[in-house]
Amino acid sequence: MQHVDHFDPTVSATPLKTPPVALGEPTVADAKQKREFNKLQKRLRREVGNAIIDYGMIDEGDKVMVCLSGGKDSYTMLEILRSLQRNAPVNFSLVAVNLDQKQPGFPEHVLPDYLDQLGVDYHILERDTYSVVKEKTPEGKTTCALCSRLRRGSLYGFAEEIGATKVALGHHREDILETLFLNMFFGGSLKAMPPKLLSDDGKNIVIRPLAYCKEADIAEFSRLMAFPIIPCNLCGSQPNMQRQIVKEMLAEWNKKHPGRLESMFKAVTNVAPSQLADRELFDFTGLEAKQADLMADRIRAFNVS
Repeated sequence: MQHVDHFDPTVSATPLKTPPVALGEPTVADAKQKREFNKLQKRLRREVGNAIIDYGMIDEGDKVMVCLSGGKDSYTMLEILRSLQRNAPVNFSLVAVNLDQKQPGFPEHVLPDYLDQLGVDYHILERDTYSVVKEKTPEGKTTCALCSRLRRGSLYGFAEEIGATKVALGHHREDILETLFLNMFFGGSLKAMPPKLLSDDGKNIVIRPLAYCKEADIAEFSRLMAFPIIPCNLCGSQPNMQRQIVKEMLAEWNKKHPGRLESMFKAVTNVAPSQLADRELFDFTGLEAKQADLMADRIRAFNVS
């Protein structure tokens, strides 16, 4: 497989064939707004393209399963990937997949109507994970952990069924940083969400094309595109969610100290194992032997000269 080594996110996008305003056309009123929209779209294309290049996310012939929840992030991911697909130096296909978790009141028609008008290949996967989560989650506890596991298992299994070679999730920069702090504060581990990973069973490669994208840019793009957003009634209104607390903390830090999130995200990509304390990542007990080798090399070099 050829990696997308020459994927050029700066190439001008071929205009997308978007449906009417109510279902996805940019709601841009004047020339200035149009210029700002074009700048925003180009920035998102550049960031997604760079992530694809940096982590080798998409190969020649890949079938990328775009997990579409009906939220701003996954809509944006699908739109930007469609745009980049037109100018990519490799051929890859996209298929949108929505997991209908059978939440009461879920508007089942919204995504099929939208995707039909876009002309995107898609599947609606029906799994009643809602009932399982409600049954298994104790009163007063958040549903996110169990819901995520069930959703992940369903999507990964379906990806194998349809022959998808990559599973694309819509997590952005803030999602990655929030996960980093959640694991530090509540899990006792230093880990976040990698832009690319191999599933535990080895059957799926998961990619996060929005890894470099700011949530604020995604939210603005989603607003201007007038995506038909479907709220999550299962978990969106839960009180005392740890992730929401961390999200507010990061937002406050960034407000008081602009640029802090950029610095923190850079730290995620710039790890020095010898400066931490994980004995599995770095051989601390072998430092004496390393020191002896270095000193011996210096003595030999001194004698030669």
